[in-house]
Amino acid sequence: MSNAFADRVIQQVRTLGHPLCVGLDPHLPLLPDLFREGSMAADEPTTAVAVERFCLAILDRVAGRVPIVKPQSAFFEQLGAPGVAVLDRVMAAARARGLMVLLDAKRGDIGSTAEGYAAAYLRKTAPMAADALTVNPWLGLETLEPYFEAAAEAHAGVFVLVKTSNPGSRDFQDRETDGAPLHLHLADALADRAALLRGPETGWSGLGAVVGATHPDEARVLRAHMPQMLFLVPGYGAQGGGAADAVAGFTEGPDGRLEGGLVNSSRGILFPPAAQAATTPAKWEAAIDTALDDAIEDLTQAVSG
Repeated sequence: MSNAFADRVIQQVRTLGHPLCVGLDPHLPLLPDLFREGSMAADEPTTAVAVERFCLAILDRVAGRVPIVKPQSAFFEQLGAPGVAVLDRVMAAARARGLMVLLDAKRGDIGSTAEGYAAAYLRKTAPMAADALTVNPWLGLETLEPYFEAAAEAHAGVFVLVKTSNPGSRDFQDRETDGAPLHLHLADALADRAALLRGPETGWSGLGAVVGATHPDEARVLRAHMPQMLFLVPGYGAQGGGAADAVAGFTEGPDGRLEGGLVNSSRGILFPPAAQAATTPAKWEAAIDTALDDAIEDLTQAVSG
């Protein structure tokens, strides 16, 4: 089996039959009573303990059922050093359960700073190694090169923000220049580099693009411009994007199902109403399992046509 990130992702998606990625976004106000400790203030040491217990419990529910999880670094960083330590342990725990880890940190800086981020998360010697990392391209393409180099060395992936799901994305990403929206110019520039992280078994590239589920028409156009690149699709579920919209930029794979990326759900899996109201661990587990079942069924049907 190939070690390339894209090959690992696509092979897992084909095996499981769906592209669901579970986001680990431990919003402090939303943590159920079963997991809360003390005041849950960000500067309280017990808050990091609560967040870790919650994330580990989620990992136990999703292991073997999804190919990958996506911790959002901000929710851990807000807890200070204890939170960063929890993020490190949660990432390790996910990989120990057979899950890939896509760290959503949206790093973007120049020169040696970009090298530092790449060394932290992507290189073979990375102390907080992730299977993939989200990055911000708006300081220029040369700022992405350290991530591409590190990912190639470690068989990791890099997902570049291209057309995000938030309403404000149109402020700059859709700005017309030289006859096309800015996000298409970015897509073309990235497509030229896709071969750097191409998986030898599936042909997909681990140089991916973040393309929101709330923009299905743009996703179809972007797929034509980035035929080899995996899409990371936020905005599905709680943010309003449906399953059909989420896979609009996917293409037919060898088994007849649509493939070409990962569809993220965070709040829809982590905080369904029944789980929030659960009074026992068993009821909470059942509620999380139901939310997971529903998302998997929804996406399985969407990719099956």
